[in-house]
Amino acid sequence: MGLIPAMLLALSIGAAAGPALAQPATAEGQKLAFDRGKGNCLTCHAIKGGEYPGTLGPELVDIKSKYPNRDELVAILFDETKRNPLTVMPPFGRNRILTDKEISAIVDFLQTL
Repeated sequence: MGLIPAMLLALSIGAAAGPALAQPATAEGQKLAFDRGKGNCLTCHAIKGGEYPGTLGPELVDIKSKYPNRDELVAILFDETKRNPLTVMPPFGRNRILTDKEISAIVDFLQTL
């Protein structure tokens, strides 16, 4: 087998395996929410399955019924100070702590609670 066909074969195998290995957005969102260095939600919120939660913020339960409009929850994570100037919640998007994609994944996860 020549070099070019071998490279094409390797690329096609890698491309076929790529999507199968991708995590669902909810799993990635949970990982980010529980990550003390990234989403850090557990510092202030109790979340089912999370260890050592804080009590400063409300417990994150029944989120989809509390925030049926997904965009509202995205806005809260992006910059809650726009809605509530006195909040202690960090503006994760505005301060570039989280990317738009990461915020979306966290919202996907929160909507499963």
